[in-house]
This record gives sequence, C-alpha cells and structure tokens, in this order.
Amino acid sequence: MPDLIAQGPNPSDRWRRPLPKEPLTQPVILGRTAPGWSVPWDDRISRSHVRLIWNGSRLEISRLNDARNPIFHKGLRQEEFDIGIGDHFVIGQTTFSLVDQRVRMVSQSDEVPALTEHSYAPSQLRQARYRDADRRIEVLSRVPEIISSSSTDEELCARVVNVLMQGIQQASFVAIVGDQPSGEPPMAKPKVSVAKGRSSSEINEFGIRLLHWDSRNLIGHQFSPSAQLIHQAIRTRESVLHVWSRGIDASQSYTQSENVDWAFCTPINSEACPGWAIYVAGDFGTMIPQNARDATAAIAVDLQDDLKFAELTATTLGSLRQTRLLQRRQDSLRPFFAPVVQKALATRDPDEVLAPREANVSVLFCDLRGFSRQSEESGDKLLELLRRVSDALGVMTHHILDRNGVVGDFHGDAAMGFWGWPLEQQSSVLQAAQAALAIRAEFETAAAIEKHALSGFRAGLGIATGRAVAGRIGTVDQVKVTVFGPVVNLASRLESMTKQLRAPILMDEATASRVRKEVSPTIARTRRVARVLPVGMTTPLMVSELLPPEGPDVLLTDAHIVAYEKALDGLQDGNWGEAFRLLHQVPAEDRVKDFLTVFIAQHGRSAPPDWQGFIRLPEK
Repeated sequence: MPDLIAQGPNPSDRWRRPLPKEPLTQPVILGRTAPGWSVPWDDRISRSHVRLIWNGSRLEISRLNDARNPIFHKGLRQEEFDIGIGDHFVIGQTTFSLVDQRVRMVSQSDEVPALTEHSYAPSQLRQARYRDADRRIEVLSRVPEIISSSSTDEELCARVVNVLMQGIQQASFVAIVGDQPSGEPPMAKPKVSVAKGRSSSEINEFGIRLLHWDSRNLIGHQFSPSAQLIHQAIRTRESVLHVWSRGIDASQSYTQSENVDWAFCTPINSEACPGWAIYVAGDFGTMIPQNARDATAAIAVDLQDDLKFAELTATTLGSLRQTRLLQRRQDSLRPFFAPVVQKALATRDPDEVLAPREANVSVLFCDLRGFSRQSEESGDKLLELLRRVSDALGVMTHHILDRNGVVGDFHGDAAMGFWGWPLEQQSSVLQAAQAALAIRAEFETAAAIEKHALSGFRAGLGIATGRAVAGRIGTVDQVKVTVFGPVVNLASRLESMTKQLRAPILMDEATASRVRKEVSPTIARTRRVARVLPVGMTTPLMVSELLPPEGPDVLLTDAHIVAYEKALDGLQDGNWGEAFRLLHQVPAEDRVKDFLTVFIAQHGRSAPPDWQGFIRLPEK
C-alpha cells in the first residue's frame, strides 16, 4: 500500500504514514496539530491545513478555508488537486511525497552469499569509542522522550526508526522487525515474501514481522532484508554485519547498489521486546575501490559507530519499554492490592511485605441484606441485578480502602476488610469504625431514594479486634492477600448476629473498649447491647453496637443510650422488672431494644432460677 512521506527542513522533521488498499470513506485532516497526521515542526502549516481523500489510486488534496499559507504543486499554488504515485506537494518548508515501495524478504537459499560477516557482542560495542560522539549522543538523548510519549507500539516503532535514520546517515533503509514468537511452528515454504507499505503486524513466510520501516529513497524501490541475517542476530543475541559484493550485471532484485551492499541487524534483548531487532542497510558503491574484498575490513570499521549507535538505541528502547511493561503490570495488579499495600510494596521487598505474619488487626465483615428478595423480583433481569450487587459491593470496598484498609476477601454478597497490616496502625479501630459508619450511612441514604441502584438493600456489619495472621495466604496453586484467625471468624459471627439483635453494626468488647477510649463521641458512639452465647461457642461475649454521633437526624440521644445500658445492667443482675421499665425510655423506633423487651416478656418479666446473666442465641 502507498505511503505519504512528510519531510521538513531537518532530517528529524519526517514521518511516513500508510494509505489503505481500499478507498478512505472519511477524509483525513493534515495540519500542525492534526491527530495522527500532525506536522509540528513547520509553523507555516496551520493547525488544520489540508483535507486528504484517498480514492484507492490517487490522493485528492484540498486546502481548508482556515489555512493561512498556500499549497504548491508542480510549482504552482493550488487549492484543489490530486496526485499519483511518485508525485509530491509542498506546504511551507515541508514536502509531502506519495510513494509506493515494497519490502522483499529473501531466504538463505535465495540470497547471494555475504563477502564477509562480523558479529559484535553488546559489551564489545559499548567499549568502542565514537568518532562523532556529540552528534550521536544528541540524537540518542531524545530516545527516552520519544518512547515515553508514544501511545502505541506502531507510533513507537515509527519514531525509533526516524531516530535511527537521523543517527545513521549512511543508511538507506531502516526497519524494526520481530522474529516469530517462540512456540509457533516455522513458516518456510516460499523463498520470497513481498510486503507493501511501511508496517505490518502479520508474520511472513520466514516467521518475521515487519513492525516499521523507512527509506531515504523517495522513488519506487524494492528493499530486500535478509531473513538469515535477522534470524542469526536474534538467535545469537549479538549484532551481525553482512557485506555483499556485486558485479555490474548483478540482479537488482536484492541489492541496493550495483557494487557492494551492507546490512546489519541488532537484537533488542529485552523481555518487553520479544524477538525484536533493528535492521539497517545501505551501500558503499561510490566508496569502494576496485578490489572490494580488500575494502571489507574498512567497511566494518567505518560501520562500527553505526553499529554502536544502533546497539545503544536498542538497549535504551528495550530498557525503557521494559519499564513501561513493568508499570503496566503494576497497574494491572492495582485492583488486587489496597493502596496501603501498594505503598508498602513501593519501598520494601515484596516477599518481606507479603510474607504471612502475626499482627494486631481490626476485621470488618459487611453483608448485603435484601439480596434474596431482590433476586426473586428480578429473575428476568439478572444482569441488572448483578450490576446493582456490584454497586453495593463497591460501596463496601470503597469505604474500606478509603480508610486505609485492605479488602481481604469476598464471600458471595459480603466483603471483608481489615486494618493493622502490612504496617501497624495505631488508629486501626478508628478507621474500621469510620468505614462501617460510612457504609451504613450510604445504604440508608440510598434506601430513601426509590429508583436508586441500592434501593431495597441494607447492610449488616460486624467488627472484631485481635491477633491474627495476615499476608499472602493460600496454596501452591493460588494465593491471596487476606487475614486468618479466630478474630476473623468472630467478626463474621458478629455480622450474622445483627439480624437477631437488629443492630446495623455490632462489635466485640475489645473493639468497643478501644472505641470508647480512642474515638471521640463526635465521630462514633457505642452501646452495650447484650451478653450473648452464640450457637457453637462456649464462652459468652458482650456485644456492643457502633452508633453515629448525636445529632438532629440521629434517633438515639446520649440519654437514650444511658437508659438502655442501665436496663441491660438490671437484666444481667436479675432485676428484669426495672429493666423492662427503663427500656420504655428508649424510643419505640429503636429496633435493638425490641430484642431485650421481647426476651424479658417471653419469661414473664422475671429472671429464671438458673439465670446466669447472658442470653443464648437460638441460631447463627
């Protein structure tokens, strides 16, 4: 397919853009800031200057109304015209040429044997001194910026080829090629492969991809990279130079000159560029004396600077692209690690950070309520239900992560988070409490909005604090960052108890005690709910409720909490009549008091003879 080549006043002011085989259905805008077709080096070109339409055989060109400067074609100012292959037009200091050049890959059996071959290890090239170091280094210094600013591999390869064309002035052809990925069967039937255009992601018959190429020649010309040379360089991981000697009558299908051609291939030895290499070719036809064989040594020496430049470009490209690859990998892992874990990984060894170890943690379990009813009502809208459940889980994880917690696991429609790892957190209880209250508040707010995605859902939350093992936990086949221990089970049991005790957030005594000591009542309050013995446990535990601070929109005042806890003390002491009376000082809307009220009423408001101060829960 033909290419449009833009060439400005400086060697670096250049690009090559392919035109498709088929006609373009939409016009392309060319200008100083036009996306994909920008000419940033020429201030005489307007931001949007030309409309291009490719009809499959000719390029139709028209000047836009807002363009300041004229377009010249065949020495005349033109507003609308078309050009064919081999023609060009000029705007400002930039020439735009339409060319149709081909790359013809040849195999070893089809290739004239090289007059000489030299191999260069990377260390050998790095030790060589530049004879024109200033110019080379100035060009090479732009490579990091070129790589970092390239948004796609195609753009990256195009820019690197342009740098190589600037840095290796003797080159008439430069390409970035890719060897066939390992594990794929060889493809070696035809001896010759012809590719039109400047780039291709397809693998040709020799297992080589032509990622991008460019040539100084603007007339129709065929270029013939050596498949043998490319494979040899990539296989040996060394730069390889071939020099060919040609007679005057030699076939033009392969050589770029009639006397002596040269080409070298430098592998890009990087995990981020698997099988990539730089291929550079040129000719010394006007420089070679009659005895070409005697000149090969001089050619190798003369090209050593170019080889060194290509090797440094390859190393820089490989290293910076490796950095980008690692960054993308890190970004892809970001959802798997909480920000607090990522922060620890940034400054410490990952094995040290993620290794399982004991830690003092606060664990929060959050379960979605109302899912069963919603699933029955939305049986014919399962994808919509899945989106709503995902939104609900998103609320939980957002507030856990926002308070420097770690999301340890998902259990169906429940999420578990914890604090106190990978770094010890003195404020772990405070942050767990703030996260729980924020989750409760968001669900309650959504419940009041009829068409809200979370409408119809509620949340039950349990918080427990204690010693646990946190870190990378799992099997040889799969691991995850989570927390393990009795405190995790306790937090889960507390969450399930919210259904029976009718409290949105329940805490164990260790957590409640620290909230009372460490958390200001303007942030959170606590209420002792009851001493209970859950099913399957042998030791009763005091369960407390986590409440928001007192305010005009909050049901319970501090006086209500005092009355409730006095009633609880009376219950535990066996004074159930007094307890029943005090409970009536708590607002009727408070559903937690119903648990004690019903329990006392079921026993005739009198403590049984075997009363031990705790309530046995009938179910989990």
